[in-house]
Amino acid sequence: MEPEALYVGIDVAKAQLDVAVRPTNDRWAIPHHEAGIRQLVARLQALAPIIVVLEASGGLELPLVAALATAAVPVVVVNPRQVRDFARATGQLAKTDALDAAILAHFAAAVHPPVRPLRDAETQALHALATRRHQVLTMLVAEQNRLGTATAGVRPHIAAHIAWLEQELADLDQQLRQTLRQSPVWRAQDALLRTVPGVGPQLSLTLLAHLPELGTLDRRQIAALVGVAPFNRDSGTLRGKRTVWGGRARVRATLYMGALVASRYNPVIRAFYQRLLAAGKPKKLALTACMRKLLVILNAMLKHGSPWSDRSPLVVSHSA
Repeated sequence: MEPEALYVGIDVAKAQLDVAVRPTNDRWAIPHHEAGIRQLVARLQALAPIIVVLEASGGLELPLVAALATAAVPVVVVNPRQVRDFARATGQLAKTDALDAAILAHFAAAVHPPVRPLRDAETQALHALATRRHQVLTMLVAEQNRLGTATAGVRPHIAAHIAWLEQELADLDQQLRQTLRQSPVWRAQDALLRTVPGVGPQLSLTLLAHLPELGTLDRRQIAALVGVAPFNRDSGTLRGKRTVWGGRARVRATLYMGALVASRYNPVIRAFYQRLLAAGKPKKLALTACMRKLLVILNAMLKHGSPWSDRSPLVVSHSA
C-alpha cells in the first residue's frame, strides 16, 4: 500500500509552534527556539508530508522556514488573509493557535499552494533593507504630518525626530546602493529595468527586493502574484466589474507610481493609456491596466535579457 498523503499546518507564535497534520488529525506544540525547531524538522522529515504551510508572521517564521527548506521539507508561506477567507468559507470562526494550525493543514490539503524557491541570503538581505526603508519612510511622513498641528512645546521634539529619520533614510539608501553594486546579477538587472521610461531607482529596487520571481514566470502568473490580474465577478446573466485584489501590496503601490510616470513619458504605455481613455475607461481602471502592461513588459525583458526599445518585438507583443 502507498503511504498516506499528509499535509501539515504550523501556527508560528513567539514562544510556541503549534502543529496539525491532516488527515490523521495529529496535533502537538513545541517551544519556538533552536532546539525546538531542530526537533520539529526531524519529526517532519520522518513524516514526509506533501507540503507544510505557514502564515507570514512578520518575520517570526523565517528561521523555521529556512530550517525546513534546508532539510528538503516542502514548505510554503501563505498570505494570512487568504487563510482567514478559507477559514470563514469552511465555517471556522473561532481562533486559537491550535485551531489556526488545523486550518492551515486543511488549507494545504484543499488548495495545494505551489512551493516556490526561497530567497537566497543576498536577496533576503536586500529585502530586509528595502522593508526597513519603507518603515522609516512611513514614520517620516507621519511625523511630518504631525509637525503641522503640533503645539509649540512638542514641535522641537518632532523636528529632531524628523531630522534623525531623514538621516536614517539617507543611510539606508546608501546601503541599498552598495548592496546592488556588490552583486553583478543585480547590477545587470537594475540597469536593464531602468532602461524603461517610468522605471526609476525605487521601482527597480522594489522589484528586485520584493519580487524575485520577476523574469521566471509567465505573464498571467506574474500579474496574479503582484495582484494586478483582473478577476471575474459574474453570476448567471449578470456580468460584474472585473476587480484586482490580493498579491504583494508593497510592489503594487510602487508599480502604481511607475505606471503613473510611464503613462506620461513612456511612448508605449502612454499610447495604451490614451487608447483606454478614448474607449471610455475610467482613469483608475486605465492606470491599473497600465500597471499590468508595464509589469508584463518588465517580466519579459528580464526573462530574455533584452533592454527597452519601443520598437522591440518583445515590447510590442506584450503591449498590444
